[in-house]
Amino acid sequence: MIPKTAIEKEISALSAELSPITAKMHNWAEQNIFLKWAVLSRGKFHCLDCAHSWKPDSESQSCQKYIACTACQGRLKMHQHNQVHFKEIEYFATTDAFRGYQVVRIICSHKNMKKNVLPDYSHTEVMQHWINPKGEVRTISRSTNVFSQAYDAWKYYSPLEIRPKNFQESPKYRINPYKVYPNLKVIPLLKRNGFKTSMHGIAPQILFTALLKDPIAETLLKSAQNCLLKHYLASHEQHLRENWQAVKTCLKHGYKIQDIKIWEDYITLLRWFKKDLSSPALACPENLDEAHDRLVAKKMEIQRRKHLAQMRAEIQQAEPIYENDKKQFLGLSFTDKDLTVKVLDRVQDFLEEGDTLNHCVFTNEYYKKKDSLILSAQIENRPIETIEISLSKMEIIQCRGNRNKATKHHNRILGIIRRNLPEIAKRLKKQEKQEKQTAIA
Repeated sequence: MIPKTAIEKEISALSAELSPITAKMHNWAEQNIFLKWAVLSRGKFHCLDCAHSWKPDSESQSCQKYIACTACQGRLKMHQHNQVHFKEIEYFATTDAFRGYQVVRIICSHKNMKKNVLPDYSHTEVMQHWINPKGEVRTISRSTNVFSQAYDAWKYYSPLEIRPKNFQESPKYRINPYKVYPNLKVIPLLKRNGFKTSMHGIAPQILFTALLKDPIAETLLKSAQNCLLKHYLASHEQHLRENWQAVKTCLKHGYKIQDIKIWEDYITLLRWFKKDLSSPALACPENLDEAHDRLVAKKMEIQRRKHLAQMRAEIQQAEPIYENDKKQFLGLSFTDKDLTVKVLDRVQDFLEEGDTLNHCVFTNEYYKKKDSLILSAQIENRPIETIEISLSKMEIIQCRGNRNKATKHHNRILGIIRRNLPEIAKRLKKQEKQEKQTAIA
């Protein structure tokens, strides 16, 4: 994109004046952002980090997920497959304060490995985020291959070009580097607003932008509520903003929220009952799970006793809306031996799922969430866990069993979902394409 406005021209010119990424930064990244790997080939372990090879001491050693190299003493993760070439790709970031801007530079690093050969590294700067003191951000980045299924298939030969303002909505903008170079350079305003040294697992461009323009993020950081801060900035649903009165109550009384999603659902229930969110006895329960389950049961009882006919009417009204919103996903299921994970096809299924597992998937109207896809994990047609997936981010938001507890099948269910996320994404793209065609027609 050719810079047109004065700000775009200024940022493009300043980008050319930045110092190049140094060899010291590259060396730091090579030592800190990559895993150390080993592979078992022809009865020998091969360290892909120092090129050393040795025979295992026992047969059981070959079944371990991690082993120690006998030469470099590194903790090595075992590769599942024996092949000729191995590759790992990771991101790291550096921060800089330049001419009044806070700059976050994203570098994509490649580690190419081969048995009996020392690894080879390459580093390419793919993005620069320029943030002014008002929290306004513009991004410079390389182009990507539009035909690739990966959103970060960079064209490394392309130049760094200014991107439009709506680039912030792209998943490329939200790339969170594995680590940030420790020699941090930040503008004074960020230090004033509470930033010290830790990113708390948040992409630096997201954290810095929020601290400069969002008083909620600043308050959470200064209160050391790091989990709440990460949830607030990383979640696609901004419930903390609407629940801010309850959050302030927690901050005032030093209450630590153990399970943020359950707490948000609990506060939603308190609001439904028109309770005072400034009351610490309500907003800060000693046993969150018990308080949540008690309100869920109470609301369900009220719904059944007084509004059974209305519920049926609501379900009938919601059915065609839900069916239209999720039509591409209806009937979708994944099976692994005795375990089946399938999309909830009807609003009535949400009611039955919530009744069986004693949680609020129906009570809190999850079927109305446009960006969420709700699935049920079942064994012998009996629900054991309910899964919520973000359609915009293609990631698992939560996966909960009876009374919101995880079952012994929890990791297995998550594995099934992650393996089949590409199929869900494929159906979503098909739905978006059909909607565009309908709009054009």
